[in-house]
Amino acid sequence: MHITVIGAGAWGTAMAMAACRHPGQHVVRLHARDASQAAAMQAQRQNLRYLPGVELPENLSVLTGPVEALLSGQPQELWVLATPMSGLRSNLQRLQQVQAPLAWLCKGFEAGTGLMPHEVQAQTAPGLQAGALSGPSFALEVARQQPTALVAASAHAAVRNAMVQAFHGPALRVYANEDIVGVEVGGAVKNVLAIATGLCDGLNLGLNARAALITRGLTEMTRLGLALGAKAETFMGLSGLGDLVLTATGDLSRNRKVGLLLAQGLSLAQAVDSLGHVAEGVYSARTVWQRAQSLGVDMPITEAVVALLDGRLQAREAVQVLMGRGPRGESV
Repeated sequence: MHITVIGAGAWGTAMAMAACRHPGQHVVRLHARDASQAAAMQAQRQNLRYLPGVELPENLSVLTGPVEALLSGQPQELWVLATPMSGLRSNLQRLQQVQAPLAWLCKGFEAGTGLMPHEVQAQTAPGLQAGALSGPSFALEVARQQPTALVAASAHAAVRNAMVQAFHGPALRVYANEDIVGVEVGGAVKNVLAIATGLCDGLNLGLNARAALITRGLTEMTRLGLALGAKAETFMGLSGLGDLVLTATGDLSRNRKVGLLLAQGLSLAQAVDSLGHVAEGVYSARTVWQRAQSLGVDMPITEAVVALLDGRLQAREAVQVLMGRGPRGESV
């Protein structure tokens, strides 16, 4: 396959590397927005900013320049957008004429509109056949070829098949799923819940509290997903429970790290600046909460995270608010 990955951050680089190593001997090119970064990656054969110490495959080409210039030349069989959620709309506009399947790697709801990625695509580039590649995964582990499982979600079988063909291999399993709504809700909400779990651990509230928070967070995620038309079983899979557990407990999780830093007394700005990477939960928490409100969906953990990020609650006050809720039955 001929594959183009747009976005040379940690995740885009890791997935481009995974495609290069595929037994199918794919021809892969990775587009970096920053010309100096592209030149450095080509010369050093590493992405020193995002994945230091991991060698790029020899057959990975790193390019730069206008995205539109990528449309000429050899037809591509899969396009992969590895930009943050904030860059999805503009890149879809640039690529709306492509004929091959397209996948995005971003997770979240779009700021301002509150739309999920597939809704942004339907509004911006409705002619594309596209979908999401999601699931429990840290870029560094994928780059190191550590065992990982992902979900290829799309309403189009051709898109699901293209993602499986591109990435399913010895170190990376890719499962197909038609429920793109459920997969995208899981990918967005788990980042918000990871901030809450980091806060819980940073305040040394204990393993009982962490287990309760993750479990009830999964309930919130499912509740919102069902209201948006997702299938309940999706949230017990890789993009639901799997991604939530990884992001909420893994030491490589940037969203969890934000919660830990807030528990230490850092301001939100200080916490974000110290990361050096994007923590999508910080930017999507409010849009998740607003979407839930518009549907009348109760999401108390998400609400508390938003209040914390807005500065309306301090760390321990957020815990008190959640623990002070009245009794209720355990159900979605």
